[in-house]
Amino acid sequence: MKISIITVVRNGAEVLEQTIKSVLTQEYDDFEYIIIDGASTDGTLQVVDKYRNQLAQLVSEPDNGIYEAMNKGIKLCSGDIIGIINAGDYYFPGALQKVADTFHGKKLDEYIFWGDVEYSKIGTVRGWRPNNLKRGAFATHPSMFTPRAVYERIGLYDESYNLLGDYEFMYRAINIHEIKTLYLPELIAYYEEGGLSDRNIIACLRDELRVKQRYGASKISTNLMFWLKIIKNSPRIIRNQVR
Repeated sequence: MKISIITVVRNGAEVLEQTIKSVLTQEYDDFEYIIIDGASTDGTLQVVDKYRNQLAQLVSEPDNGIYEAMNKGIKLCSGDIIGIINAGDYYFPGALQKVADTFHGKKLDEYIFWGDVEYSKIGTVRGWRPNNLKRGAFATHPSMFTPRAVYERIGLYDESYNLLGDYEFMYRAINIHEIKTLYLPELIAYYEEGGLSDRNIIACLRDELRVKQRYGASKISTNLMFWLKIIKNSPRIIRNQVR
């Protein structure tokens, strides 16, 4: 079973190398690594150059955002399973083997995989909680592995979302197309907090509201949940505004 890994980066020279090493040192034989760079100007390509002969593909050109970049990568993949790990995040040793073992014997157009993720500040976050399914609380993106057959079946990331295109994809996959979940309660990836979505909490919550209502969820309940999350996240929102 071949696994394709995509890293999307723009001006990530200071954090990219750890991400690259975490992929290339995986003890799994059948994988390819693709890097999609958004025309970086900070030395990112100099970092990539050290590993260029170990990459299946490198694209460096302007793009219209992270989800266009992810879609570029997916279209280049030749693997059966696709994982996306962004610059600054990384996989734990053995991650790809665990993913392959979990998918073994499964129909690849029917499942998405999630594992647990170690957040830089809050610690371990469980990758899947079945009771959260219908209310649209999904696992974290760094631990998600999606078969190419699922992307072919339900489509790629919606590029009209600047911040939560991954959330829209998950919601569409699980609640609209009824893709099944494979959850492994083990650490798969590390997530560095403080990125674009963490700095734009209100905008993310608005996108989440937009996704739920787009796919038919109750306007009353989703609006209530939106304001409850605003209250819950108010300390983080205030801290970000002070900065």
